[in-house]
Amino acid sequence: MSLDAIRNLVKEDLLATDQFIISQLESHIPLIRQILEYVLSAGGKRIRPLMLLLSARALNHRGQKHIDLAAVIELIHTATLLHDDVVDGSTLRRGLQTAHTIWGSEASVLVGDYLYSRAFQLVVELKHQPILDIFAKATHFIAEGEILQLVNCKNADTTEALYFDIIHRKTAKLFEVATELPALLSTDAENEIAALRDYGLQMGLAYQLIDDAIDYSQSADIAGKNVGQDIAEGKMTLPLIHAMQKSTGSNLALIRDAISHGSDKNLASILGIIESTGAIKYTADAAKSHAQKAKHALSCIAETPYRKALEKLSHFVVERSY
Repeated sequence: MSLDAIRNLVKEDLLATDQFIISQLESHIPLIRQILEYVLSAGGKRIRPLMLLLSARALNHRGQKHIDLAAVIELIHTATLLHDDVVDGSTLRRGLQTAHTIWGSEASVLVGDYLYSRAFQLVVELKHQPILDIFAKATHFIAEGEILQLVNCKNADTTEALYFDIIHRKTAKLFEVATELPALLSTDAENEIAALRDYGLQMGLAYQLIDDAIDYSQSADIAGKNVGQDIAEGKMTLPLIHAMQKSTGSNLALIRDAISHGSDKNLASILGIIESTGAIKYTADAAKSHAQKAKHALSCIAETPYRKALEKLSHFVVERSY
């Protein structure tokens, strides 16, 4: 089953989600419209709302509230991208100029805040207290992850354990709620809710691991962002952590210095060290392990085309190159 075939299963739901997002973001302030039109038209795989819609259908959800939730998840994701690009000083996102390089950091941060506030309004309007509780805790958890990453920027002593804590918070948590919330809408069965929650968590970890591997293994044209961007930002991701664990002497010193100063000056040499230590394969293997756990988590969910699509998505996440 291809990604297009997976999308076709919930094609009407995806279209309804896009239309709902547009309808909820109407503003008389031109700057808001300009930035949101630019960001939302830049593409993106819509993996999180896709997972949410498939999860709802896998549990035979009836009604329209899953559309609202899919929109909420995409709004939060878009808000985090606007904020992240400012914090990281990123100039490319999905192969295009980042919003802050066009409209400025202040405008990007404030429009990100606007999206957060609109997402919360939509969740409150659902009048579903358990969903509101989980959503509120999740956004707090995600914000902590962003701060944790910031305070560990240029920390060459970052451990694997700390790295996984950061990516759980800043990336995997949103995947987790993207599959837990539709389960709460659709069933009272605790085992099914737990299964979809774990599926989302494992998918989120796999997704970020592959993202971090791509940073050192693809060109900017393919990856949609600058090669070696993480090291230029002083971010210790798993490929670098593993390469350091396997390096000694001048190679180890070279990586430590690059991270400590947030410099890609010796990027070509560092890419060679990453290659020679098998760090990309190590990271990709970790991603595949979490994707496999995601697939296994679905074992208690009834066999339907929607469950099969969720299983296939776990393969897509680790096989992607962008």
